[in-house]
Parts: sequence; C-alpha cells; structure tokens
Amino acid sequence: MTHEAAGVPPTRNDDDRQDDDRPAEPQQPQQPAQDAQEAQDAAPRPEARLAKAVQVAEQALIEFEIAVETFRVEVENFSRLHHQKLGPMYARLDELDAQIAEARAARTGDPEDLRKAKEARDIVMPMPGVDELFHDWMDGDGLSPEASAMLTEQPVRPPKRVRPSEEARKLYRELARKAHPDLAQDEPERERRDEFITRVNAAYGRGDVELLKELAAEWAAGPAQPLAPLSESEELYARLEWLSRRKELLTVLAKELEEGAIGSMLRMAPDDPDQLLEDIGEQLLGEVSRREAELAGMVQ
Repeated sequence: MTHEAAGVPPTRNDDDRQDDDRPAEPQQPQQPAQDAQEAQDAAPRPEARLAKAVQVAEQALIEFEIAVETFRVEVENFSRLHHQKLGPMYARLDELDAQIAEARAARTGDPEDLRKAKEARDIVMPMPGVDELFHDWMDGDGLSPEASAMLTEQPVRPPKRVRPSEEARKLYRELARKAHPDLAQDEPERERRDEFITRVNAAYGRGDVELLKELAAEWAAGPAQPLAPLSESEELYARLEWLSRRKELLTVLAKELEEGAIGSMLRMAPDDPDQLLEDIGEQLLGEVSRREAELAGMVQ
C-alpha cells in the first residue's frame, strides 16, 4: 500500500526542502497611481508647446521686419540723396550730349546725325509725366513727409546721410521690438502701435536721434499692456499661418529692394554708402569735364 493510499502525507525530496529554506525575495513596490497622474499633469500640454512656437515665430518675424525696414530706409535715403547731390550733374551731362550731337549734325548735315541730335535734345527736355510731376511728393502711404511739411509750412528735414547713425539704429531697433504692432492682443492696441511705429519709422528715416529718444520716453510712460494668455490650439495655428504669410511678403519686398537699381548700388559699398555717393559724384565730374572739352573742340 502506498503512502497516499494510507493517508500519510508524501515526503519531499531535498530540492524541495532547500527551496523552502531560502529567504523569501522582497516584492517590488508598485508605482502608485497618484504618482503616474502627477507625472502626466507635469508634462507640458500640446497647446503650451504651440504657444511657445508662436512666440518664437513672432520674435523672429519682428527681427526680420526690422532688418527689412532698415534696408528700406537706406534705399530710400540713398535714392533721395543721389537725386539731390548728383541730379544736377546728370542734367549737365544730358545737356552737353545734346549740344555735342547738335554741333555734329550742324557740321555734317547728315539725316542720321540730325535724328540723333533731336533724340538727345528730347532727353534734356522731355514732357513730364504724372510720376515726375509728383516726384518725392507721394509715397506708399500718401504724402511724403517732405510734402506734408511743405503744405503745413513746417521746415523740410531731408535725410542727412544714407545710413542713420549707430545711435539712431539702436534706438529704432529697441522701439520696434517693444512697440511692434504684431505684439498687440486686440484691435485697439494694434491701432495704437501702428500709429506709434509710423512716427518711429519717420524719425528713423531722417536719422533724428532726439526725436527717437522722445518717442522712447513716450512709450515707456504709456499704459502697460498685459499679455493675454494664448489658449486654443486653432487660434495658435492660425497665428502661425499669419506669421508665415507675413514673412513671405517681407521676403518678396526684401528681394525687390535688393534687386532694384538703388539696392544694387548699395551692395557695391555696404559698409559706407555715403562714400559711394561721393565716388560717383567725382566720376560724373570727370565725365562733365571730358564732354565740355569735346564740345569746345567742335565749336571752335
């Protein structure tokens, strides 16, 4: 009869006894559900990351707009000073070319020389067009500052240099970063900033350091506008899309400025555009002298 049949508990082998003699391994404590919930709550929400991306994009766009605006001011100032300083020399060259062509035609009587003489004279005295009649009186925003000054009997303040001074550039950048309309959270605040930045741009275009300082003090004394918290992801995505479109438009404007005639000239002397005007003036004076000598030799 077996032990099982007799009701006697069966004996265990040595391995079984050794297993029982081993100390029980400590159980790993389970992570409380509360800790998991706290970790989940501490993770940044997708809206928070998107809000940060919008903030970074806004700052990048403002810096880009500042760069484009400073270059636009240089292009505009270069164009005005170029016309102011060198315009009379170009007019003198056109007049000398017409006189030389007329002297040659009078000497030869050749129909082709007569035609060229007429063309040269037409260049000197063209029929003015609308753009020429309103030259320097209109800009993209309507009347230019010079035209407004004339109509209001205020003194005209043309730019002194192509590139405003470093102090003016620093003041302008600081004001543009603080008061940029893109930082507005509602339409009334945007309108206030638009009006203020328009005055800042005009002062910077003239290189008026004192007026820029006054504007800086005015802005510092103005009402502090609390930043409204960015919320819904749809609004944030819409904001990012608007910033992207704005950057594309500025990129097109920057390319047009760089590829224009004045922008191309500025690229010839990026470090000292004012000296470039002086160099061009000297070259034109040399051309005037050569043409005057040629004309004198023809009429003797």
